Amino acid sequence: MDIGKAINQVKPFRSEYQKATINLIFTHNWLNLKLKKFLKPHDCTLQQYNVLRILKGANEPISTSDIRDRMIEKMADTSRLVERLCHKGWVNRQACCGDKRLVDVTISKEGLDFVEQLSKMDNYIEELYGNLTSEEAQQLNTILDKLRQE
Repeated sequence: MDIGKAINQVKPFRSEYQKATINLIFTHNWLNLKLKKFLKPHDCTLQQYNVLRILKGANEPISTSDIRDRMIEKMADTSRLVERLCHKGWVNRQACCGDKRLVDVTISKEGLDFVEQLSKMDNYIEELYGNLTSEEAQQLNTILDKLRQE
């Protein structure tokens, strides 16, 4: 659906750049809502899922500051996220050997099992992009990467 119709736009956009901005924000919110709905029955937030994926990919203990650097949403309170994941039994924390002020975090066996359970999220994401070919998704990635170049 055209973004103008989706937001009941009455006047034309000032420019294609303004339209693209509104379209990106609208699409981000749409995608965010879909993914939150998928994770809600599993008692997991997008940020928690992001941390679990980071830890799974790390294959070694990493600090909360390293986790924050790798996160998609940089504003997240990583220490609080790790604390919640610890209470759920999905991660383990221990004092960093080199710097006692830092905490090393690893994904637990339960956390790995949970991430594996959510592997169907990958299929769900691909379904959300069902209107795009693989080539169009690649073009979209190229354009978005280009937009963020400074």
